[in-house]
Amino acid sequence: MFETALTYNDLMFLAKGAGMTLMVTAISVFIGTVLGIIFGVFRYQVGALWAMPLTFVLDVFRSIPLLIQLVLANAFITTVLKIKVSGLTVACGVLSLYTAAYCAEIVRGGIEAVPLPLRRAARSLGMTWGQDMTSVVMPLATRVALPSWIGLALGVMKDSALVYIVQVVELLKSTQILITRLQEPLFLLMICGLFYFVISFPIARFGGYLEKRWSND
Repeated sequence: MFETALTYNDLMFLAKGAGMTLMVTAISVFIGTVLGIIFGVFRYQVGALWAMPLTFVLDVFRSIPLLIQLVLANAFITTVLKIKVSGLTVACGVLSLYTAAYCAEIVRGGIEAVPLPLRRAARSLGMTWGQDMTSVVMPLATRVALPSWIGLALGVMKDSALVYIVQVVELLKSTQILITRLQEPLFLLMICGLFYFVISFPIARFGGYLEKRWSND
């Protein structure tokens, strides 16, 4: 018969770690999405040549593994700049820029998917650039970009497991602490995976629902 030393308090400890995972993910995805929209529109509007410096910076964040980015950012801020910041601040800052780098490409691709004749028709009706973007381009681009954005958000949530390196106790770190104490790695990792599933599944299903609904409009 299976026996475990896991207690209710241990489950609450894991739940607290899951809450931290959700908070880091929500902050990072929100800031990263706002920046990604700005960067994506800018890259589309000014063209590849003028956007080259920004493109290079975004490529850096996409190319370097997230774990290395977290370590370097934490070391630079605390050691070089001598600024005392929490690990949570570093984690959210790095993850936000990491998210923005990918989101910018998603936004740019969504805008480019809007037929050019449709945009010309909108401008011929007297719409300004801002009206064209908010009333025509963005609604259509959102439908195209939504599946990729949902995948990005879920990926960021899973990548948030790496923020343990800057002393943030999220879900996976909480699990590792309990594994060290209870010595039940398989069982605890199964529970950890269940927590991730419970968090991820509603987001994925909601995204699928929106995608299906919009495709039928």
